[in-house]
Amino acid sequence: MITPQGSKLWRLAYRYAGKQKTLAFGAYPTVSLEQARAAAKKLLADGEDPGAAKKAKKRQRKLDADNTFQAIAKEWVEKGRREGRTAGTLSKTEWLLGFAYPIIGRRPIGTISSVEVLEVLRLVENRGRHESARRLRGTIGSVFRYAIATARAENDPTVALRGALEVPVVKHRAALTDPKALGGLLRAIDSFDGQPDDRRGASVDGDPASSAGRIARRTMIRV
Repeated sequence: MITPQGSKLWRLAYRYAGKQKTLAFGAYPTVSLEQARAAAKKLLADGEDPGAAKKAKKRQRKLDADNTFQAIAKEWVEKGRREGRTAGTLSKTEWLLGFAYPIIGRRPIGTISSVEVLEVLRLVENRGRHESARRLRGTIGSVFRYAIATARAENDPTVALRGALEVPVVKHRAALTDPKALGGLLRAIDSFDGQPDDRRGASVDGDPASSAGRIARRTMIRV
């Protein structure tokens, strides 16, 4: 078949369930006549309608494009917003999901494996953020459970990752009384890039610079 634009396309005539049908099989010479016939014959031999199979693949490609991890995660976050979750909770959730988007954000959610999720979690864990990695696993799991409930995924790959992450040993440290050591702590607080609420909590009153100076002055007076 030659289109009005001059393109050459294969069209294959076949019979299925007693009906005469035709099917377009790509452009010539990208697809050869032998390839077109072989693909159609295999489907017919398996009892499938080649035309219906092609339409099903097209629908699946559209579903995959619409149902990426990032799209469904954002939909889940918005659902939480409508249900009255606090701004702080939503901010933490979006911050955590930001670690996942660069790696699995554009992937169709139904095709994401445990290995891919573990890659995301390891990147966070290897930066020393053990608790964030554990929370991220739970958040990703919630997104998958939402996808399952809305018929866009069939399983939650985070289930297989139970026990995969390290559980850090908590070390209780003595109070700082040395002004130089305290200064180092305050500088570490100022440069901390964790969750938004954690940064505000670490800075005492939401202003790391003023808090650091005030605490340092108090400590030096006591010493």
